[in-house]
Amino acid sequence: MRILVACEYSGRVRDAFIAGGHEAMSCDLLPTDSPGNHYQGDVRDVINDGWDLMICHPPCTDLAVSGARHFARKIADGSQQASLDFVQMLLDAPIKKIALENPISIISSRIRKPSQIIQPWQFGHGETKATCLWLKNLPLLVPTNIVEGREARIHKMPPSADRWKKRSTTFLGIASAMASQWGAM
Repeated sequence: MRILVACEYSGRVRDAFIAGGHEAMSCDLLPTDSPGNHYQGDVRDVINDGWDLMICHPPCTDLAVSGARHFARKIADGSQQASLDFVQMLLDAPIKKIALENPISIISSRIRKPSQIIQPWQFGHGETKATCLWLKNLPLLVPTNIVEGREARIHKMPPSADRWKKRSTTFLGIASAMASQWGAM
């Protein structure tokens, strides 16, 4: 299967699909953190290249409810609507199977409710971080390793120059579940 992992700089989801025997490419405006098949540029440049599955991680900066105190400014400057338009473009892409992931956000009220909300602790990580999935022609992800000792480590992360990068990196257990479950379809 040919998989496009849109808006992914970490390479974690891409690499999980490659490990499963698939042809996968990550795409992001940033260079990849993990050497591999990566297109550095706008996803719109490659979205029509005959993919079987696309997993999207659009930036949540203008969408996540955790930043609701900034919504008035983001509405006024148009950045929130531009982000919603980008999400809608991804969901409407001419690709048969699509998964779009984002935290709890206004996508739920402005576009549609998520198909599923998952947590890292369902996939082998002792963390809480509600992650919404909007799915097209894909089944819900089935938890693979429910663990105890759950904490909001990501939420409590101290400020730093790369905090946004650490907060947005896909957990390996979730990437592995996506590859093993959706890659088998």
